[in-house]
Amino acid sequence: MPYKSILIPLDGSDSCCVALAYADNVARRMSAHLNILHVQADTKEAVPLLGEGMSGAMIEEMIDLADRDAAERALAAHSCYETFCQNNHVAVSQSPVGNDSVTVAWRQEVGREDEMVANFGRVSDLIVIAQPLGEAERPSLMTLHAAIFETGKPVLLVPPRLPDTVGQNVMISWNGTAEAARAIEGALPLLRLAEKVVAVSVETEKARSHVTGKELAAHLSWHGIQAEVKGISPSTRTVGDVVMAECERENADLLIMGAYTHSRLIQIILGGVTRQVIAETKIPVLLAH
Repeated sequence: MPYKSILIPLDGSDSCCVALAYADNVARRMSAHLNILHVQADTKEAVPLLGEGMSGAMIEEMIDLADRDAAERALAAHSCYETFCQNNHVAVSQSPVGNDSVTVAWRQEVGREDEMVANFGRVSDLIVIAQPLGEAERPSLMTLHAAIFETGKPVLLVPPRLPDTVGQNVMISWNGTAEAARAIEGALPLLRLAEKVVAVSVETEKARSHVTGKELAAHLSWHGIQAEVKGISPSTRTVGDVVMAECERENADLLIMGAYTHSRLIQIILGGVTRQVIAETKIPVLLAH
């Protein structure tokens, strides 16, 4: 089944507008609906976090500054949305229109972005989100983590510079885990449209007891997907380095991989490979947990 409902958190930044453009490319291949979500921060929630000893006037001034910043972000996000609709001639609709066209809808909420993305992501087929470029950048890592770990849905991470093609040459990072299997299941609509699929298995001690790449390729063949399998020894390199080097070598325009944590209790602590790929990838990555 193709994706039919795609959620895009939008804060008005250039990186989020690029993510929206990528989501549009995916939507046009699936005749999907784009749900644009802007979450405006509730500045009054920040009052308990302000330091002790601050006067009422200082607190009021800080809240006023935060309100203005939130209003500016909301204006920039809506401007990005309006420009997108005008430039791409996308129909605005809140419900299915019954044809093969791409539709879009705007939704603005007040609260925490990570919580809203978790809530609305659960009733979406796919979440497309911009790559966090640092602790100060938006969308924050908290929002990305909520999308990955709290929705049960595939998440497409989009870097600031898009590749020339969308999902034509796909790389799968396969290690036989349940997380990798969920990522592949979530990526099936894109894998069916790919011209080339390569499954890379990095042969570490942990991976040797898992399902092999050949068994994965046999499974994908039942879906009409022919995948090439490559087994690679990491030598002295990290798994993340190996996977990203193979993406570059194969000229991949999309990477599919499972998302991992070091702790089942503290999900904010990402596993090393996941953290490295999120920070360093130059191509879109579809993640699932």
